[in-house]
Amino acid sequence: MSTFDLGPALLFCPADRPERYAKAAERADAVILDLEDAVSADAKAAARGHLIESELDPDRVIVRVNPPESEEFASDLATLSQTDYRRIMVAKSESPKRLAKIDARFEIVALCETAKGVAQADKIAALDNVVALMWGAEDLVASLGGTSSRKPNGRYRDIARYARARVLLAAGARGKGAIDAVHLDIADTKRLLIEATDAAASGFAATACIHPSQVEIIRDAYRPDDADLAWARAVLAVAETERGVFAFEGRMVDEPVLRHARALISRG
Repeated sequence: MSTFDLGPALLFCPADRPERYAKAAERADAVILDLEDAVSADAKAAARGHLIESELDPDRVIVRVNPPESEEFASDLATLSQTDYRRIMVAKSESPKRLAKIDARFEIVALCETAKGVAQADKIAALDNVVALMWGAEDLVASLGGTSSRKPNGRYRDIARYARARVLLAAGARGKGAIDAVHLDIADTKRLLIEATDAAASGFAATACIHPSQVEIIRDAYRPDDADLAWARAVLAVAETERGVFAFEGRMVDEPVLRHARALISRG
């Protein structure tokens, strides 16, 4: 089972906006300080300086660094070596060999957000220094020459749904955490709730978000309701006195069902 347990709502914060660091960390279960897409090229050096000066709890921080193939990557890691932050999200993770060579002091959240990255998800998840995988929809579709990850009705296109499933399966097969992609339409709270609820039920450890208003929606989606928790506790109590398969409330119960119950309680 994954040891990636920061909590369900991970909030991105631009690393060049240090005035937002503390508030983001306060609002979310963990904050992702972003040195990549959220920061323009001419602001990256200043953003690194802000990271060095920051004083957030390193256990609740992930720093998204630039892709290993970029000129910025070495500078990002050199900066982090001057801080206590040791958990990094590697943007556009594609090469298992490159990821394996990253300084062993760092725990890696591999962001599989290109066609090559998704195709390599199994091998990336197998790396000892990788603790979790995340997928990204927009960069994935762009890498394929597409123009949108979603249909006009707001639902993901099939290629995005496939990538999401593949990254989740790759992470789960290796006992690593899986993080669901951000929902870019901040106003579309209904779709966010639907997708976060599905993420929790499917086995994702967390969902990333881009705005503080999305945090509680994600937490609510991952939090089991009282009826589900009562069922989980009851069926596990009965299991202590039963052997093998048994019936509970008209439903056959075996070990997979008991694992579902334990997962519900762990999120309660």
